[in-house]
Amino acid sequence: MWQNVLMTTPKTDSGKEASEQRAATQLRPVAEGFDLDGLSQRASDTVQLLQREICATIEKLDGSATFRLDSWQRAGGGGGLTGILSDGRVFEKAGVNTSVVHGELSKEMQSSLPGDGASFFATGVSLVLHPQNPYVPTTHANFRFLRRGRTAWFGGGADLTPYYPFVEDAAHFHRQLAHACDRHDPRFYPRFKAWCDDYFYLRHRQETRGVGGIFFDYLQADDPQVLPFWEAAGQAFLPAYVPIVERRNDLPFGERQRRFQLYRRGRYVEFNLLYDRGTVFGLRTDGRVESILMSLPPLVRWDYDVHPEPGSEEARLSDFLRPRDYLREVAGS
Repeated sequence: MWQNVLMTTPKTDSGKEASEQRAATQLRPVAEGFDLDGLSQRASDTVQLLQREICATIEKLDGSATFRLDSWQRAGGGGGLTGILSDGRVFEKAGVNTSVVHGELSKEMQSSLPGDGASFFATGVSLVLHPQNPYVPTTHANFRFLRRGRTAWFGGGADLTPYYPFVEDAAHFHRQLAHACDRHDPRFYPRFKAWCDDYFYLRHRQETRGVGGIFFDYLQADDPQVLPFWEAAGQAFLPAYVPIVERRNDLPFGERQRRFQLYRRGRYVEFNLLYDRGTVFGLRTDGRVESILMSLPPLVRWDYDVHPEPGSEEARLSDFLRPRDYLREVAGS
């Protein structure tokens, strides 16, 4: 999992990451006298508490399966706790991981990360939830803190990947995340929504991975509004996602819907293996494979040249695989 919190290596094959790279270059060492050790401990405590809260809520929501908790150690320093729930009533697979790692950066990583020196500290929680019912969307979230020398920053976000989308579900998910943003800075939500739409984009398919959410990185650690926002964003995840599960989980479905769900899961796998920086970095640096690949669904299929029937439920999905302003589309949002 430690490689998932170190997911800040710039991509160089597309111009749309320019804003990310500018944000990284604008990072500065924290102010003289700032308690960076204390902040590191608070960030670590926060992600571990969030993992416990999310696991407890998912177990209660599922009502059948429980998480297997797998503690692991990293040879270079630190370790983590991987939580996996499998074959539940609601969730086919759910992974909720934390890590608290430290040590020396390789020369390659030193050239990729902001800050000075070889020493680093990173902590984060990363989760992916794959439901049984095709009418319930998959979701992903990640909240992390990184430190190199006296330079430190927060990152994270959450996004939603439906198979049979409902505009009111997309609006609810965005609304909860927007509320968390707006309480701290009204500029956050539009900026971080656009960042999410850019990041979770499959260039080879020319479509977004889902209906988006928020994504942010390189937020200056000693900015007084950043830590409270980061904690609020983590706390917004369950209220954003759980009501959608409760609303859709009992909808009837058959083999047609299940087959389409497995086909669309292929897009999720494609993104994680081709574009996700945490996954690619971890696999290229001999990271802990079981934790890296916990995000992948247990079953998936690739069918050749699929074209949903015009006007069908399946065909509706394509209209959601582009950036949209769901808060404007749904009255009262």
